[in-house]
Amino acid sequence: MSTPVRCFIGLGSNLENPIEQVSSAIEELAALPETQLLNASSLYRSAPVGPQDQPDFINAVAELETQLEAHALLDQLQALEQKHQRIRERHWGPRTLDLDLLLYGEQHIDTERLRVPHPFMRERSFVLHPLAEICPDLRLPDGEPLASLIMENPMGSLAKI
Repeated sequence: MSTPVRCFIGLGSNLENPIEQVSSAIEELAALPETQLLNASSLYRSAPVGPQDQPDFINAVAELETQLEAHALLDQLQALEQKHQRIRERHWGPRTLDLDLLLYGEQHIDTERLRVPHPFMRERSFVLHPLAEICPDLRLPDGEPLASLIMENPMGSLAKI
């Protein structure tokens, strides 16, 4: 049996009742094998990244403890996306559910399928603010405090709901 790893998952949706999509996905994360949901942020509303001809997103961050290896966890996250009928029509386009593995313990992972820490998390207020809500003293694997990233990325149009 492997040692449990603390990890963080970014959740987002802007189709098919996004509040319900994200809320039910948080419950489904708690049911993943060899995984325990430790915490989940409030829900936040954010403007879309990329194409602006789509609805606002509902976002949240969940904190998990898992014994799944990182790629096995990614497989579980992608299966949840498929359960929510995610269709990938265009890059940064609308979606029923998007689940991103943001952090996996202190690990740096760079494979064809997975990059951790998530490559865009440092510049996305819709990730950083929910993450700070549930883990304000967090430091990234390189030692950078989450608090310094929060100062660089104000909430702007991001709104807690």
